[in-house]
Amino acid sequence: MKKNKTKIMGIINANEDSFFKNSRFYGSNAVLKIEQMIIDGADIIDLGGVSSRPGSVAVSWEEELSRVKPIIDLIYEEKLYEKVKFSLDSYAPKVLDYALSRGFSIVNDITGLENDEVCKIASSYNAQVIIMHMQNNPQDMQKSPKYENVVFDIDKFFKQRVEKAKKFGINDIILDVGIGFGKNLEHNLTLIKNLEYFTHFGFELLMAASRKSMINSIVESSPQERLPGTLAIHLASIKNGASIVRCHDVKEHFQAIKVQEAINDVEIL
Repeated sequence: MKKNKTKIMGIINANEDSFFKNSRFYGSNAVLKIEQMIIDGADIIDLGGVSSRPGSVAVSWEEELSRVKPIIDLIYEEKLYEKVKFSLDSYAPKVLDYALSRGFSIVNDITGLENDEVCKIASSYNAQVIIMHMQNNPQDMQKSPKYENVVFDIDKFFKQRVEKAKKFGINDIILDVGIGFGKNLEHNLTLIKNLEYFTHFGFELLMAASRKSMINSIVESSPQERLPGTLAIHLASIKNGASIVRCHDVKEHFQAIKVQEAINDVEIL
């Protein structure tokens, strides 16, 4: 299988309760941050208006839209979508419809296309779709998650959701194993170690472990202190088959990835 170019997805949150406060931006400040991410090497910008951290509470689609609409409108007005791809981290059909009508081209769905309406909207815009695996929901996903075999169980889930996507005419798919979404530390590490297994689907793999609590489970640290652990996970994931990394720290990832690629390009004597 031909190796895909490694791409960096920068994170912009338009909500007060995202677990990493430095990713929260509003209106024109968000646009300034997006422009800086583009300079720093981002290929994709992922905008979200609702936190999906463990224990987070869902909000109405109207509230979600009110949070992201000012940023979406500025992105559209300034035609930033001509510089990089934009993704919306949402599973609310009406919010996704608004974003896709204004320059966004990727649906990042943490429910993995559970809602048929999301499938219909993504298909109508010929959007790229990220299918993520999550056990249960953000309110209870980290309460003793269990699997018979975490790799095979998620593989089965992907197979079902890919088939569903194709029935709706969605063929441009990215797979995300969902680090921290209904997984304990052992599950997360097993998925990172065996990520290459999922390349058999023929789709790009996304790894999103930026500053997540699994790092704290290995070395005690606050979200602000987890950049080194994030880079270690993402570089290992690229080696194991991921071609997209979703992160808060674009500039640091760009440098780390370029150094890794330079090392890999040198011939073994």
